[in-house]
Amino acid sequence: MQDSGPLPDGTATFRSAIPYRRSQERSACWEGLGQHDGVDIRPAVAARNNAEWCDLVARSHRARTSWASDAWTSEDRTPAYYPDVVTLRRNCDPESLLSRIAVSAGCSVKDSFADLDLKPFGFRVLFEANWIFRLAMPPDSSHVGRQWKRVVDAGNLARWEDAWRGPDGPRGLFRADLLAHENVMVMAAERAGQIVAGAILNHSAAAVGISNFFALPDEEPESWTGCLAAVGSRCPHVPLVGYESADALQVAHRHGFQSVGPLRVWITDGQARG
Repeated sequence: MQDSGPLPDGTATFRSAIPYRRSQERSACWEGLGQHDGVDIRPAVAARNNAEWCDLVARSHRARTSWASDAWTSEDRTPAYYPDVVTLRRNCDPESLLSRIAVSAGCSVKDSFADLDLKPFGFRVLFEANWIFRLAMPPDSSHVGRQWKRVVDAGNLARWEDAWRGPDGPRGLFRADLLAHENVMVMAAERAGQIVAGAILNHSAAAVGISNFFALPDEEPESWTGCLAAVGSRCPHVPLVGYESADALQVAHRHGFQSVGPLRVWITDGQARG
């Protein structure tokens, strides 16, 4: 692949078209730890944000997707690493969910509240994780580490994906039309012309999601700090959400995130039963 050169200075904001005062007010409402009628709504906020990102990726691959009160679903099989279902509330009906998707080998369900039992339908748990939440940050001009920039063109997106996927990951997962969405930012940090860290931000109504974070081993301690500084400068006073597991979850905790609820991803190796 031809190197398209260093990243431009992508300092433009994205959907932080939220007026500054309004975003401050939104942040303040989260100081009550996301409680609504005694129920912690942060897992639902994180699940909705994640479903919106999954929807963008699936539709960039021309999948037909649908929204309902209980779940986001894709009628067509989704690209690698992306689920065919993301639940949006607790106590969903498994049969109803599976009736909306093309159940075949590799089909997966993101069980956002870890309350489904899909074993009778031929699924097994692929992995478990935790939704994470961090209160919004004000703009921070004090960060002196490696600067994070926005990826704004197809050539640099291909460079970013090569750095993200390593030797074995899929090519062509992230399509260039994702860059045109006002609520998506693909972010990268460079060293001597090489992309050494990156993440994807997606802005939903109530939060900014951070996903697909990666960093070279010698860059990792600094990279979360740099990523969060970039988020703070581009969308200040908006809460951050995502999900992590194992060691990555502990790293997120050290950078101010809280675990707010479990999730599971289920996968089937063949035709569903029942």
